[in-house]
Amino acid sequence: MSPSGILLLWIVSLVALGLFAFRVRYLLGLLRLGRGENRLGGVGRRLAAVAWEVLGQRRLLREPAGVLHFGIFWGFVVYASAFIFSLFKGLLPFLPYPMPEEIGPVALALEVFGVVVLAGIGGAAFRRYLLRPPRLEQSRDAGVILLLIGSLMVTSLLSSGFHVVATGHASFLWNPVGTGLASLMVGGGLAPSAASSLQLTMWWLHMVLVLGFLAYLPYSKHLHLLASSFSVFLTDLSPRGRLRTADADGGGPDPLNARNFTWRELLNPFACAECGRCDRVCPAQTSGAALSPQKMVHHIKEHLLEAGPYLLRGTPRNGHYPELVGGVVSADELWACTTCYACMERCPVMNEHIPLIVRMRRYLVTRGEVDARLQDALTATSRYGNSFGQSPKTRARWTQGLEVPVKDVRREQAQYLWFVGDYASFDPAAREATRAAARVLHRAGVSFGILYDGEQTSGNDIRRVGEEGLFEMLAEKNIATMQKCRFDEIITTDPHAYNTLKNEYPEFGGTWPVVHYTELFDRLIDAERLRPARRLGLRATYHDPCYLGRYNGIYEAPRRVLRALGADLVEMPRNRLNAYCCGAGGGRIWMEEAAGVKERPAERRVREAAVLNGVGTLVVTCPKEITMFRDAVKTTGHEEGLMIKDLAELVEEATTPEVSGHA
Repeated sequence: MSPSGILLLWIVSLVALGLFAFRVRYLLGLLRLGRGENRLGGVGRRLAAVAWEVLGQRRLLREPAGVLHFGIFWGFVVYASAFIFSLFKGLLPFLPYPMPEEIGPVALALEVFGVVVLAGIGGAAFRRYLLRPPRLEQSRDAGVILLLIGSLMVTSLLSSGFHVVATGHASFLWNPVGTGLASLMVGGGLAPSAASSLQLTMWWLHMVLVLGFLAYLPYSKHLHLLASSFSVFLTDLSPRGRLRTADADGGGPDPLNARNFTWRELLNPFACAECGRCDRVCPAQTSGAALSPQKMVHHIKEHLLEAGPYLLRGTPRNGHYPELVGGVVSADELWACTTCYACMERCPVMNEHIPLIVRMRRYLVTRGEVDARLQDALTATSRYGNSFGQSPKTRARWTQGLEVPVKDVRREQAQYLWFVGDYASFDPAAREATRAAARVLHRAGVSFGILYDGEQTSGNDIRRVGEEGLFEMLAEKNIATMQKCRFDEIITTDPHAYNTLKNEYPEFGGTWPVVHYTELFDRLIDAERLRPARRLGLRATYHDPCYLGRYNGIYEAPRRVLRALGADLVEMPRNRLNAYCCGAGGGRIWMEEAAGVKERPAERRVREAAVLNGVGTLVVTCPKEITMFRDAVKTTGHEEGLMIKDLAELVEEATTPEVSGHA
């Protein structure tokens, strides 16, 4: 390259890198608006997450389209690596190494991945612009990026062909594409001298495109190409079911803004790829409610970019930008969330939607902007320790006439403290399953007791609707009561209580082992302390509760129990990690139906179960699901064809010799 060419390359490189650095520096300044948060511990686990989710593209490969992204990603990595060496060689010609394309294996890799990337881009363009999958963001920016990447591959492959013509050194082993193109070019009458000039043109075009892409990247939606790796590396390593406390939420009369979030929460919108995967699995979005997890994250990005300059200068809002909550993000969006974790589980860049939503809900709660029924539940819980507004003295009324001794663990030692929960204690339908569970435990010789009127709601849903202060009060009261009791483990039939007792109470001093009753039943059957007297012989399907499955990974214990009972288990299309939500979580069970809902999540789930061949029973393992699904079978017209049964009821039926036939 001539001295003038080297100078021009220096100028173009410095301009591109300067624009890139200027924008990145500004974006980092926006992130620093957020509150501090330590996300640097557990480096080994973080690097493993990057290996699986960024390099291995594990979450993307759950869908067929992920194969296209995988090919484009790795092709881009190969080309970016080669570009760095080419750029330094162009800027500093005296460096003692050849150009990447002059090294046989590297040249082969560039050509192979060039074809792979072009095929991936063709497939991606076909999917985006012709198939148009639902909730995939259609943006001009995406088209620009696809065109840029495609142009890079084309210029590289053409450069290889021109190089073969110019030098006459054809090598099908190392340059199969270049050699093939060269034969076409020679057949078209291209002379070596002209090919040499065209190769140099392609090289310059390639370098300018890459440097232009670099400069454009932090200004575009494809900023996620830079931010996603950091988002994955800086993921929350605490248990899935643990929310952070409200200490960093701020408060007071001022509107919520970027300063009320942590810097990691502000990174979410920059890492978002706007791929729509979160929307496609969101029960609120698919039911027709206002919430779109993808758009909610994008709204925070809009707020950050619009409000950021004023916040950085310390300028009062004074109408310069709309309020975040109530302006950019509506209250209806926030209250529609069921906190089912499906969005976070599916997100390929490991964005954290639920903490964002809960933080904004906390703000709404401090301002009293809550649904009337939700406010009633919060008031009742504050007064009585339960969302039903019942006297604590009636909490253990389900034990009356049970003919099974239920210890008061405050007075008698027991192996298990049964934390019953609100719905299992007060809801008429759920109480029958609670009584069945008690009889099964007694039949297996399990030593258990309850707190009677000393139990208050665990607070899982209280915390997720944003009433952090009430949650902490409930946790402290329950822990103080339990610390006075003598027991070895906590058992609960409520996945919501299970999650909070296991993952959140330890932060407040409650560090007991916690098991779900399905786990205990599985143990008892394995130890032959529970012996089915007969096989049920029913054909059933099982619904994975979000807080038992996706949050805490308990999938197989309830299935093993069902099989031990002789049930013919048929899986729903969406099961285990991908199970669909019933719609009760996140406090939704206390709220009015969200505006715009066409079909409630529980109704959709019932329809999914009802079409399974020969299935007549939907098995649940959560007290709230009994209420949700029994109502849904009525509203969907499946009351006659589909029974809702708690697993405890089936275990009792199978282990009771005198009962014959299926109820």
